[in-house]
Amino acid sequence: MIRHLVLFKLNEGVRRDDPRAVAGAEAFRELGGVIPELEFWECAWNIADRPIAYDFAINSAVADADALRRYLEHPAHQAAASIWREFATWVIADYKF
Repeated sequence: MIRHLVLFKLNEGVRRDDPRAVAGAEAFRELGGVIPELEFWECAWNIADRPIAYDFAINSAVADADALRRYLEHPAHQAAASIWREFATWVIADYKF
């Protein structure tokens, strides 16, 4: 199994209630039921109030590297990621477990 973690940081001046952020969060929430390669899926807004904290997180799992590639290339994932490119940056970590 591979864990795929993503942490998003909203760009300066962008708030969680920005319509783009609302649409981006909803697009990612929907992926769990759309992409068959996802064996585990959760995403949510951060609740920590610390300056170093990121704003939104995705925690997911897929079977193997091929499944991860298919997930990343899936049109629904590409569409959701393109929304976030307008107002946020992110970091990822993929690791076997």
